Amino acid sequence: NVVMYARNLQATAAYWNPILKYVTARSGVPLELHIGRTANETTDRVAAGKLDFAYTNHLFTPKRDQLGWRVLARQNSSGIRGQVVVLSHSPVKTLQDLAGKPVAFANPYGFTGYYVPMDALLRAGVRVVPVFAGNQEAAMGQLMAEEVAAAGVNHQVMTDFAQRRGLSYRVLSESEPYFDLAIMASPRVSTVDGDKVRKAFIGMEHDPEGLRVLQVAAHSLGLPEARGFAPADNGDYKNYRAFLKRTLVPLNE
Repeated sequence: NVVMYARNLQATAAYWNPILKYVTARSGVPLELHIGRTANETTDRVAAGKLDFAYTNHLFTPKRDQLGWRVLARQNSSGIRGQVVVLSHSPVKTLQDLAGKPVAFANPYGFTGYYVPMDALLRAGVRVVPVFAGNQEAAMGQLMAEEVAAAGVNHQVMTDFAQRRGLSYRVLSESEPYFDLAIMASPRVSTVDGDKVRKAFIGMEHDPEGLRVLQVAAHSLGLPEARGFAPADNGDYKNYRAFLKRTLVPLNE
């Protein structure tokens, strides 16, 4: 199994290892965590067919959509939005004020952390200097340190980061909601195994042991509450596909 990460490697491992151990025990399908040094590297490994499962929203570009990966479940949240944010005391008031300025993004593969906010900037006629920090929290750290004028972020990761760090910020642009990252299966994973894994993930919050694992995982990231998984299929991600077909941002695929 592989996880695309918004946070650093240690935090990702602390969050996912107990969840994967639980899903392995419940489903009988052995899962182990594989994380590339960067999200780009991880996505490339998925696209090359080297992994069986992925937690990602990087596979909905026109080219990668043809690889045949299927959605099993998604994080049970009200959705994620792409935002362009600045510090509360920043003199920047509009997207136009960012013209020619450095703006931090996680990496050039990120959906709400790059494509969506960059598209908003380009549609506003604003060209910025993108600074790729490696992951979302690193981009937010650059904003906090005032090394950049703004950051393109996933609103949920930004909210969590700001609460933890006591950071005050303003939102200049916000997208429509998109479903959160998907648990996806490679075409080489059998329907039977895929269904076992799906059932284990979506059953977690309804099982005392599963809920405990989710609570421990959430606590490891300093999140206020456990986040379980909901049933999902490829159709739930059609607004990703529509966006990626029309975006002004050149696709890295």
